[in-house]
Amino acid sequence: MNLLILGATGRVGSEVLRHALRDGHQVTALVRNPDKLAFADQDLVHVAIGNVLNEADVEAAVQGVDVVVSALSTDGADTLSQGMPLVIAAMKKAGVSRIVTVGTAGILQSRISQDLLRYQSSESKRTLTRAAEEHHRAYTLLERSGLDWTIVCPTYLPDGERLGNYRIEAHYLPENGTQISVADTADFVYQQVFSREHLHTRVGIAY
Repeated sequence: MNLLILGATGRVGSEVLRHALRDGHQVTALVRNPDKLAFADQDLVHVAIGNVLNEADVEAAVQGVDVVVSALSTDGADTLSQGMPLVIAAMKKAGVSRIVTVGTAGILQSRISQDLLRYQSSESKRTLTRAAEEHHRAYTLLERSGLDWTIVCPTYLPDGERLGNYRIEAHYLPENGTQISVADTADFVYQQVFSREHLHTRVGIAY
């Protein structure tokens, strides 16, 4: 399979990249700084130097891929919400329908206020909502896109080894879930590349 990974230099994205290369898949990584990319010297990695905010860069990176994996962070800016329309448009132009993205537990439904997302309700203890608002914009864009999307929504993301034992729930954070490691999040994200079980779904993940 040929994958495009956005955010391949980040914590989750680099782990997804490692999984893909282990299994012998071809990977295109769209990165601004190739020096930060792990495994860049491997034959199965095509390093596309560019920016997700540049339409031409995104269109070139999407060519010939089967699935897009986006592990883009909000990065304290609007890269996610500004880049996602370009990704969606490029996918449609190239005839690519499957995208798996990494979101945040803040955009899952609140159990306390069913008509609100977690970050909008008292269920979330975070006082700063900028990142969640960015992920909410990306979620809305994907929801309206007509693509076969899945958004994996982890809660607190510490580093840690892969345990392979975690809980998931469609549209909600598993009850009393407080954390999930980067490694286990990447493990589940990678699984979604080959699964259609959670199409058009935000999937909460936690221990």
